[in-house]
Amino acid sequence: MFVFATQRPRRRPSLTPMIDVVFLLLVFFMLASRFGTDMHLPLNVAGTGGGEAYQGPPRLVDIRPDGLSLNGETVALEDLPARLESLTDDQGDTIVLRTRDDAALQEVVRVMEALGTAGFTGLTLVE
Repeated sequence: MFVFATQRPRRRPSLTPMIDVVFLLLVFFMLASRFGTDMHLPLNVAGTGGGEAYQGPPRLVDIRPDGLSLNGETVALEDLPARLESLTDDQGDTIVLRTRDDAALQEVVRVMEALGTAGFTGLTLVE
């Protein structure tokens, strides 16, 4: 007759290695992520009221996927601040930004940053 060894109770798996891996992943993602890189772009949205009436020559910047135009004339991003200087009396004058033909949001942000760097503060975004 065969004699089998007594059955040992089944061991439960240890959760310690899994917890270690979870903590290592947590530390990795905390160290690899970038915090505080967001930036704030002040923006007036058309139709929110409260502002003074638009005055002066037209200052409409169309942002298209293939480039920019100022009052219907194609202009490079580098030349845009200089061209707007001649159309404004003050750096706080309203400049209307309009996106056309599914322009990328990043392009809108680039235009706003360029104008903000040049000192223009009256940017208004319309559809």
